[in-house]
Amino acid sequence: MIELVCFSPHPDDAELSCGGWLALAADRGQSVGIVDLSAGELATNGSVAVRAAEAAAAAGVLGLSHRENLGLPDGHLAVVEDQVRAVVEVLRRLRPALALAPWTHARHPDHAATGALLQRAVFHAGLAKYAPELGSPHRPRLLHYPQRHEVRPDFVVDITAVVDRKRAAIAAHVSQVGPGAATLVNQPVGHGAWDVRDRYWGATIGVAYGEPYLLGTPVPLSDPLAHFAAHPALPALVPPR
Repeated sequence: MIELVCFSPHPDDAELSCGGWLALAADRGQSVGIVDLSAGELATNGSVAVRAAEAAAAAGVLGLSHRENLGLPDGHLAVVEDQVRAVVEVLRRLRPALALAPWTHARHPDHAATGALLQRAVFHAGLAKYAPELGSPHRPRLLHYPQRHEVRPDFVVDITAVVDRKRAAIAAHVSQVGPGAATLVNQPVGHGAWDVRDRYWGATIGVAYGEPYLLGTPVPLSDPLAHFAAHPALPALVPPR
């Protein structure tokens, strides 16, 4: 069983969006994995073989317990039966407590499609009569990670302690963030936007760096007082007299 699994449309999306939380979880001894849906074969830079090697290197930096690639078609990720079945099989095999997927509003169609695909697959994975040949039912809680769309996140993870590891994992994808034909990711304004994003969300919770996440559905709290007492609000700023 892998406790926390991040589903990534292409190799490098998980590192850019969730690399901090994944590194933190691995450091805590939790089993952590990434499932890349496609090999990124339509990317402007980098071959499938090169990107696979980079993904393996990044997995080592983050301390992942598991990484695999489903080989679904880059540029054509969608909520269709064969892709739902592929994701259901992974969910039932790995049996994560938490699954992460892109938010369903995204600039890249594959990212939005991955969010919708996971919503369908997570639901179907818990149905006993759906594709029993794919394994016994299992339905994890699904969380979403936003990318370039403005959101109001439900929680922010403090990644200050591991931000250098996150940067190193991103840097492992040399074909995407290094020199090459110009893309949104490898230009300073594009690559730097991720660091600015993490600084901004960190500032909202009073730390240097943070990653935002969306719950999607209500979460039960048996003792709200204990929960929020353990996570107090930012201290009020008292103006000088």
